[in-house]
Amino acid sequence: MLVARYKTKKALKEEVGKPLMYAETSLFGREYDPDGTFSAVGPSAYQRKWYATITMKDGKIAKVT
Repeated sequence: MLVARYKTKKALKEEVGKPLMYAETSLFGREYDPDGTFSAVGPSAYQRKWYATITMKDGKIAKVT
């Protein structure tokens, strides 16, 4: 699961239209897709306080649910 580097899910939602600040955690390949949908956790891989589904378009955040 990709780590979105935002303190809260609300803070991530406020970044719609901007590039995603993230960290890859998978040993099996890239999770980030600049034109796709994926799951994310935040604020860190060890401190899982929130989860989200992020949709990206042209390398920018299009939707957060």
